[in-house]
Amino acid sequence: MNFSYEAQPTRVVFRPGASVTATAGEAERLGLRRVLVLSGARGADTAKAVADSLGDLCAGLHTEARMHVPAEVADRAVEVAREAGADGCVAVGGGSAIGLGKAIALRTGLPLIAVPSTYSGSEMTPVWGLTEHGAKRTGRDPSVLPRSVVYDPELTLSLPVPLSVTSGVNAVAHAVEALYAPDTSPLIALLAEEGVRAMTSALPRIAAEPSDPQARGRALYGAWLCGSCLGATTMGLHHKLCHVLGGTFGLPHAETHTVVLPYALAFNAPAVPGAIGALDRALDTDDAPHALWTLAGDLGAPRSLAGLGLTEADLPVAAELVAQQAYANPRPVTTEGALTVLEAAYEGRAPRVAASWSTP
Repeated sequence: MNFSYEAQPTRVVFRPGASVTATAGEAERLGLRRVLVLSGARGADTAKAVADSLGDLCAGLHTEARMHVPAEVADRAVEVAREAGADGCVAVGGGSAIGLGKAIALRTGLPLIAVPSTYSGSEMTPVWGLTEHGAKRTGRDPSVLPRSVVYDPELTLSLPVPLSVTSGVNAVAHAVEALYAPDTSPLIALLAEEGVRAMTSALPRIAAEPSDPQARGRALYGAWLCGSCLGATTMGLHHKLCHVLGGTFGLPHAETHTVVLPYALAFNAPAVPGAIGALDRALDTDDAPHALWTLAGDLGAPRSLAGLGLTEADLPVAAELVAQQAYANPRPVTTEGALTVLEAAYEGRAPRVAASWSTP
């Protein structure tokens, strides 16, 4: 056994109602006195409730977060934070709001508190992303890792079922790639398997009864574990595909992760039998890629890139972009290999795992 593991220094508060009862306490614990609250337009009402709970600690409310964090949106938010004299930020919402908070933290060093309202798990990672000139750049920096994360199942009760499903599968993707990352570890394997099990068992319950607080809490628990996996390991083919499809072609983030995951996993499966075994256990199946594809379809999630607006002419362009830069993946990724995955995901057909694969 040979591995290294570095724990992420994030405090987690997990309880119903915590978004309005605990956020101010977390800000005070960090010594903050002027906090800028961030959200997207869709989550503005929730963010206002959190801002009101902060009282005199709130330095303002900025509701201009956008998907994939366009550079000009990040520039404006940094300007707002500076004009407000903010000494910290509270990001309320999904990946767009938390991503914007990370962009501010990256540029200014201001501490960030995350109050997630979806299940992506990005609040548990030091990973940032910015989109500029039609390309999405990502990186890692400890300054963007939220100092505190406030998980409130009540905050997600109104999250629409379609977004609940796709953001949940987005979180599952983090755990899947962590299982076969070059810097994985036994602890990450445990977190990933349990995270996948928790999330995939919660999503059908949420679809059947969206107001079930226990199911919502279990999904947030799964998001926490899956996000922690991404925060401790290196991303591979799946995330590279999604970054290209989102940053260059403007495809929606969570939906793209949901469509691509079964196909990226099927591509890598012959090279990672241990990871597949863990996923089979978590999903109670003998075909993890097909089980994930079936789960998404059964819950009404999109199954094809064509359905998300990608065109057939976009496929070779995307494949070239994916293969341009070397990155960690258990199988080497050529333009031809990337195109194979993209074509299957474009059509939305059932994923098929190759019988075998060996390094050429």
